[in-house]
Amino acid sequence: MIANRGEIALRIIKTLRKLGLRSAIVYHDVDSGTPAVSMADTAIAIDGCSPLAAYLDAEQIIASAGRANAGALHPGYGFLSESSEFARAVSSAGIAFIGPTSENIALMGDKVHARRFVQRNGFPVAPSAIEDDDPETFTSRARALGLPLLVKPSAGGGGKGMRIVRNMDTLDDAIAQARREGLRYFGDGRLYVERYVERPRHIEVQVLGDSFGNVVHFFERECSVQRRFQKIIEETPSPALSPQLRKRVCDTAVGIARSANYRSAGTVEFIFDGNEFYFLEMNTRLQVEHPVTEMVTGVDLVAEQIRIAAGHSLAFSQADIVSRGHAIESRLYAEAPERGYAPTTGKILVLKYPQSEGLRIDSGIVQGQQITTAFDPMLAKIVVHSTTRRAAALSSERVLRELVLLGCETNADFLARVLADETFLSGQIHTGYLDENPHLAVSQSASDLPAVLAAAALLTRSVRDSADAVPLLHAELGKWRN
Repeated sequence: MIANRGEIALRIIKTLRKLGLRSAIVYHDVDSGTPAVSMADTAIAIDGCSPLAAYLDAEQIIASAGRANAGALHPGYGFLSESSEFARAVSSAGIAFIGPTSENIALMGDKVHARRFVQRNGFPVAPSAIEDDDPETFTSRARALGLPLLVKPSAGGGGKGMRIVRNMDTLDDAIAQARREGLRYFGDGRLYVERYVERPRHIEVQVLGDSFGNVVHFFERECSVQRRFQKIIEETPSPALSPQLRKRVCDTAVGIARSANYRSAGTVEFIFDGNEFYFLEMNTRLQVEHPVTEMVTGVDLVAEQIRIAAGHSLAFSQADIVSRGHAIESRLYAEAPERGYAPTTGKILVLKYPQSEGLRIDSGIVQGQQITTAFDPMLAKIVVHSTTRRAAALSSERVLRELVLLGCETNADFLARVLADETFLSGQIHTGYLDENPHLAVSQSASDLPAVLAAAALLTRSVRDSADAVPLLHAELGKWRN
């Protein structure tokens, strides 16, 4: 059973077919015509007060898995993928959960508990103040850390609720706002504050563990190109790490996962200031950007998740995992970067993806589909593998220029501009890169828009006829001239 939708659901189905396994999927009516629903061997409709609510209805999903006689369930990412209660309920229903144990999720899914655990086991964590330690002194302890500060909900994710504080006079307001958003998005208003690293790089390590204590890494990914704390371009390997530093970061990630008796695929995330790295969080699921790792290592991470859930040990050691070349993933979103990355909607009238060597496109949309604001705006992932970073970037740019998607505005041109930017190509990126280069969000042809619209109007017969028509008063004058 696949408890998800869109491109990740389709991606899981493809691996299941490769392994000779049958697939079932739950779907809300708005997804009835999507490729994942069409390709699954069994599709079971679910409902809710909203499309999102349907995919968050654990009881309905587990009941559907029972109806499909499913022996295992894959949660994908998002929705219920990091709910320890859901993982426990799936296992209690006699269905194998293709992911970490509920204990893994509970430990590492709570940022406060995770930070305490990591620090207690001797791994590097940025200086911080945790509200749970002593709520009465939380604000004073936060002030003692010094500026700048980053306020975060303890149960947060995807950048929601995060606030950067550069003036102590705004700290109380930032805490209040972060708490409100934590309650709204996660039902949890607990917070923590850490020293904010200016111009940091976001480095993460893909790990995989089995039920027998074996843990390996699949090297790192760099995810520093972000808007609103959310990733839009990911790559591997990171251009910032030397071989020695890469080994330190990857060994640290494996040590953290091993200390937690971690099972299945997971990602240990770090903040890197150019010299030192600090634990940020651990995502207890498959990541959106996992394809870049698969492209350079040749390992199907979903297939390995399934093997581990079936009770098998890892079939390889760390020495067997080799990274070759460079891979870049660009997230194609239904959004308008020049309008503050506002979500866009519309019916997909034409959809054509280019084809080339080293190109992988993970997409869950189809021509004729209506794009709404019911879900995350990601439409597809454009993944390119090449021999060098520059070659992968320029090939990605070309693919995005050639991609055709009409009927819904996307960020394709924006992504192409970023990939061709000399600062990006030189590898001098950080999490504030897009904020420091706002011109990248604005189309170069924006200043020509009035002229383009005027030309389009003049090509319309009704407009031309109106422009060429002689007013009645003048027509009545006949051939008279003054």
